Amino acid sequence: MITLTIDNREITAKEGATLLQVCLDHDIYIPHLCYLEGMEHAAASCRLCFVEIEGVAGPVTSCTTIVKEGMVVKTDTEVVRHLQRASLQLLLSVHHVDCAHCPANRKCALQDMAKFLKVGLKPKYLEQHLKEPEIDQGHPYLDYYPNRCVLCGRCVLVCKNSHDRPFLTFAKRGLDTVISFYEEDRAEMPCDECLACVEICPVSALMKRKVG
Repeated sequence: MITLTIDNREITAKEGATLLQVCLDHDIYIPHLCYLEGMEHAAASCRLCFVEIEGVAGPVTSCTTIVKEGMVVKTDTEVVRHLQRASLQLLLSVHHVDCAHCPANRKCALQDMAKFLKVGLKPKYLEQHLKEPEIDQGHPYLDYYPNRCVLCGRCVLVCKNSHDRPFLTFAKRGLDTVISFYEEDRAEMPCDECLACVEICPVSALMKRKVG
């Protein structure tokens, strides 16, 4: 076990733990999307979980930082909040904000972060870029809503961990990036029974297709 200081609190943590997980375990909220507890290699793709560490030049992503003895961490500095708000606003600029008609309403990671960071859900100074089609029904069992998706990769990771091989992947590049599906024999796909990707999605971008 090691001891470190986070926001002026002395905290004991296991060696090898990530700073983000230690903070979450001690009720210190850090905005994040792409991190899942127990993941072997954090992607750090959402660029939200920044913190500042004494003696380290510039903010760092807490999901990729391993705690060390004597580490002194600040999670609520002006620089950290500026970076987090900028990242969230970029996410919202490619997000179809329609909370009233979204299954994730009131249990949405974006809503939680916007409230925490005091950011409006509709950015005033960024042009909005939405994808087409609004719903991708290329999967035999799932509906994918690309304009809800925050590209956190949780669905890709949990799919890979749940089966011998992944059935989901990232496709395209830049603003056109989406979650896509490997072409498989429908009879061999476990998706109708599994639904781990639907359950892990923080914004209801993946939904089981309604029949009838």
